[in-house]
Amino acid sequence: MTINISIIAAIAYGILAIVGGIIGYTKVGSKISLISGSISGLLLIISGIVQLMGINWGIIFSTIITTILIITFIIRLAKTRKMMPAGFMILTGIVAVGVMVYEISI
Repeated sequence: MTINISIIAAIAYGILAIVGGIIGYTKVGSKISLISGSISGLLLIISGIVQLMGINWGIIFSTIITTILIITFIIRLAKTRKMMPAGFMILTGIVAVGVMVYEISI
């Protein structure tokens, strides 16, 4: 078991998604934020754990989920024109995907 940067990126972005969903629910009562943040966050954390166990599909799964979240937040940013939380999640997601793709390529 070796922890690499892509595992940290997947788990960190997963935690960020869960926290964002909770904040969205507490601030504006958005159940969809809570549900989607929790599901996508848990999937990212699980894929990080799978990577930690040495199973190769974990990093691919993390990259796919993060890319889907980036696209979702781009659409949300286009609709709302509000940088928070969409812009923040886009930027952190791009960093996470960059790290994951780099890890896949080496």
